Amino acid sequence: MFFRGAHSIYGGNMKNNTTSTRKIALAGMLVALAVAGSLISFPVAGSKCAPVQHFINIMGAVILGPFWSLGIAFCASLLRNIFGLGSPLAFPGSMVGAFLAGIAYKKIKNIYVACGGELVGTSILGGLCAYPVALLIMHSKNAALFTYIIPFFISCVVGTLIAAILLTALKKAGILAKIQQTFS
Repeated sequence: MFFRGAHSIYGGNMKNNTTSTRKIALAGMLVALAVAGSLISFPVAGSKCAPVQHFINIMGAVILGPFWSLGIAFCASLLRNIFGLGSPLAFPGSMVGAFLAGIAYKKIKNIYVACGGELVGTSILGGLCAYPVALLIMHSKNAALFTYIIPFFISCVVGTLIAAILLTALKKAGILAKIQQTFS
């Protein structure tokens, strides 16, 4: 027989396998939404501001956690660059915020703290990390240390507000806890 109780022939727990599969599926859907959502973007100071990415960062952080959110941001940034929908600035601009939002939510379990993590991570830390990317990879002569903080903040605040509104509504309806339980 292939299965004995809750263990497969590989010795793993079937519940863990199902949860991992669900996480991968949700992460893939969030990546796809981030890439498709990057069609809604606007240029500011050499960067393509994509507020949907920040919304996705927070959703991934709250539902899946910091490392999943970081992976989603990386994959979305990579695909956005491959398809010509983003710039190399998408990497520091999304990955730092996604990870910080995930860490903030994991430690404090508060939607608004996660949103603050996304804002600080993307706007300030991601904006600062964008400088060497712009200078060394994009060969931008207009790049300066603080150039990308304001454009990243403008992009981030829109996506963060959308995430805060949606997640708060889901929490009040009792749906967020069920979603999180599905992926834990």
